[in-house]
Amino acid sequence: ILTNTKIMKSYRIIDDFLKKNHFEKLSNLDLKHTNNDQLSIYKNKIDKTLNVNSDILNEELILDLHNSYYDIALNVLEELAPKKVELIDYSEFTIIETGKDYSFPIHRDIPTKLLSGVIYLLPENNFGTCLYGDGKGSNKKEIEWKQNRAFFFSRSEENSWHSYKGDSISNRLVLVYNLMTNDLKKACELENINYYKVKLREKLNPILYRYFKFIIK
Repeated sequence: ILTNTKIMKSYRIIDDFLKKNHFEKLSNLDLKHTNNDQLSIYKNKIDKTLNVNSDILNEELILDLHNSYYDIALNVLEELAPKKVELIDYSEFTIIETGKDYSFPIHRDIPTKLLSGVIYLLPENNFGTCLYGDGKGSNKKEIEWKQNRAFFFSRSEENSWHSYKGDSISNRLVLVYNLMTNDLKKACELENINYYKVKLREKLNPILYRYFKFIIK
């Protein structure tokens, strides 16, 4: 489903995205305990030459995920932002567990994320991803939670505001699947945004959010 909205120019929703064996493996990982008000992130990446770096997934599984879904993700990026395709350097398969009482603020992804994707894993019901018309939270729209639903978008400076949170009942487990570049400057040029402003913002935001719970928008 390719959808156009005033909130986000375009995005793609693909239900039943993962093969059954991949969905089951990713849903049954042996993860450390995540407190109700915390976020746990397990980063895993594979580059164009198939070099793998992983926090939790084994190399065989990452290669299998890459071989199974890269062409799908690439096709989505070609639909949404074809000029970004030439910048792809690596893919991320990040596992994120959100505590049931944790809320991540409204934000845009960094321009090095050429294609941003999330696949909902566990539990059966939770909050999905909320989209907004601006950084203040206007025109809220939810991409509803459904197990094994994938939601993809290619960020822009103006209309890719989003957030996510737990539902106060159960922790929220997802696979974040991103196509990435190492060239922040080129990514900014493609979007016609100020490289130095973005670089400073992305350097400060993790510090500001960690200690003061807000981000520069």
